[in-house]
Amino acid sequence: MKKVQKSCRTTSEVLDAALIAAAQRVEHYEIAAYGTLIAFADLLGESQHASLLRQTLDEEKAADEKLTELSQDVNVAANDLGAGESEQGKSQSGKRGRAA
Repeated sequence: MKKVQKSCRTTSEVLDAALIAAAQRVEHYEIAAYGTLIAFADLLGESQHASLLRQTLDEEKAADEKLTELSQDVNVAANDLGAGESEQGKSQSGKRGRAA
């Protein structure tokens, strides 16, 4: 997160995109963990525990899908903002070059 703040102006679109990306990394970690726990529960014959873990895994997958949907618009807005800053930087550097 600090790298994003240093490399970009602190705009809500860019920060929103970074927060969503961080939340998705957490969801992916949890999905992997629950998948492993389910495999162990199945191996040990703990079908009731495996069933509960599958429900939680489904919830984590649903949360990841919501974050993906949310990120689509936010990422476009952040990219548009970055493209505008890039164009602005080009015009400013051109002006400085002529003045020097």
